Amino acid sequence: MLPSCRKGAFTAVLSRPAYGSRVPYRSSLSWTRGPITKQIQRQQSQFQPLVPPSPESLGKPVAAKQYRRTRAILKRLIQLGLLTATVLAVDSYFFDAVVTRSARTFKTGLVVALDYKINFRPNPPFADSVADVHHRSAERLFHLLRNNGGLYLKIGQAIAMQSAILPPEFQKMFASMFDDAPQNSWDDVRQVVREDFGKDVEEVFGVSFDGAPDKGIMERTARASASVAQVHWARLPDGREVAIKIQKREIERQVDWDLWTFKVVSKIYTWWFDIPLYSLVPYISERLMLETDFLNEANNANEMRELVQNEPRLRGKVYIPKVYRELSSRRVMTAEWIEGVRLWDKEGIEATWHGGWRKGSPGAGGELLPPPTSVQPSKDPNNEKLKPSRDEWRGASGKGGLGLNYKPVMETMVSLFSAQMFLWGLVHCDPHPGNIFIRRLPNGKPELVLIDHGLYIRMSPEFRHDYALFWKSLMTFDNATIGRIVKGWGINSPDLFASATLMRPYTGGDNSTSENIRKLTKAEQKQRAYEMQMQMRNGIRQILGDEKKWPQELIFIGRNLRIVQGNNQFLGSPVNRVKITGLWASRALTEQPHLTISQRWKYYANHLVFRAVLVGTDVWFWYAKIKQWLGLGKGMDADIEEQMRAVAGDMGIELNHGIFEG
Repeated sequence: MLPSCRKGAFTAVLSRPAYGSRVPYRSSLSWTRGPITKQIQRQQSQFQPLVPPSPESLGKPVAAKQYRRTRAILKRLIQLGLLTATVLAVDSYFFDAVVTRSARTFKTGLVVALDYKINFRPNPPFADSVADVHHRSAERLFHLLRNNGGLYLKIGQAIAMQSAILPPEFQKMFASMFDDAPQNSWDDVRQVVREDFGKDVEEVFGVSFDGAPDKGIMERTARASASVAQVHWARLPDGREVAIKIQKREIERQVDWDLWTFKVVSKIYTWWFDIPLYSLVPYISERLMLETDFLNEANNANEMRELVQNEPRLRGKVYIPKVYRELSSRRVMTAEWIEGVRLWDKEGIEATWHGGWRKGSPGAGGELLPPPTSVQPSKDPNNEKLKPSRDEWRGASGKGGLGLNYKPVMETMVSLFSAQMFLWGLVHCDPHPGNIFIRRLPNGKPELVLIDHGLYIRMSPEFRHDYALFWKSLMTFDNATIGRIVKGWGINSPDLFASATLMRPYTGGDNSTSENIRKLTKAEQKQRAYEMQMQMRNGIRQILGDEKKWPQELIFIGRNLRIVQGNNQFLGSPVNRVKITGLWASRALTEQPHLTISQRWKYYANHLVFRAVLVGTDVWFWYAKIKQWLGLGKGMDADIEEQMRAVAGDMGIELNHGIFEG
């Protein structure tokens, strides 16, 4: 035994087993009766021992609470989430997100409509001003159109072109709404070609991507990509260089849904805001649908090409690219490749010519483009540059140009679109600078090349005659004729419509527009701004007037006029656009095929008087031109815009400087 250890009231005794034994150590603990032990015993005697309660004292058993309603709601939420995810996945994979795009449109449209319904008043309850409502609505619509893409970008581009009559918040937001988009993959291109022709790209166009000597070549990287289609360069086996316009694969599924959604939203807005817009929607939708049919575009291009070649005043000045019908389908169009300078490249048009004496720019006049010395097929299909540059005419520095004057360029442009409106009744409605190329002919004169013939409108002979007479009457302040024509079109405000057509204040009418402006209250700024925009809405109602009589072609004719005016202003207003348009209108009246001899002589006499009257516009043009040369002005169209800005400002409309630049 080991010696015991004693400390206070606690005693520990350890016993050691014999040497070699496997018995473990044993210990014993014992308490002595010290003062601490006695105190604990006294405390324990004051309490009863712990005894469990009897079952009878607990009462009847109660079943556990079941949260059945919560579980049911949670179960439904999970099911709804799974269903939504499945629908979105199927919609995106099999239907190119048509349901998602439509749902997004309805949601945004409802939010914008509610915002205007609640806050369009002098003191909005949920906005600082009406301008704030415009800003957030423009932002919502802009993001909707960009996110949806496809045909929505076309609609956004149309809004951008019409934004001069919209609040400035819309003008600023939609100024960056361009018809561009990422290009589709080469696999998508192959799929579209195979679906339309039943053959692969190599068989249809006779091209090889392996450098076969007897085959053509084609770039798999698009040269341009827009909302509906993308363009690839190719050289056919016979040496012709072509632009192959291929519709994006998803457009075919999306277009019907997109147009249906557009119609529904327009119908709701027409009813909700009491603006007669829905009657225009079927016609607009029909034009947009035709724009996705490339056979229709090919027909328009070939018809316009023939009309230009048969018009002596335009032959040799305007060129329409050839379309190869045997290599075209509903979603694929093949046309000759155009080398030229786009209208927006002012320096490229005006800079010094380095291409040689009596020589034209590549392809001018329809000549075949010279073949390159050698072209090696690219190893990287995502970065192909097979087309030769052909920039020798720019000189060694690369800073040369066509050496052309802006005046003949714009004279040809205004004459072309005037002939379309007043002579032929077949109007190209998308003449922005990206669709116009300029080339230099061997005689040193400009040649205007017009592409993208998808968006056209046709004018009946009766409407074409009335529109020509309307323009002639505008120039001579023949208010009786103007009133008779526009009343026949269902327009209730001839004065306002005349100003909208000329894109300058019309001062020969009854001044009803000015009188309405003067009646605006002199109240505080918020109230005045509200009344101005109400006046603008009433003006739209007056122009649309009787929906059954209103010529829907005016929508796209007005678009053409605004873009052409912007092109002229962009180049510094080198021509009197209003005078040229009026002359073509008056001349077209004398060239109507059904006129009798006496009627023709009458129109000729009126035309001579009309030319004399136009001397006044020449005086204005040269006055503006001299001011421009002296640095005191920017030209006639700039002066017109400033006058329109003053009138529009009184109507609550703020015109953007870049609104007409296409």
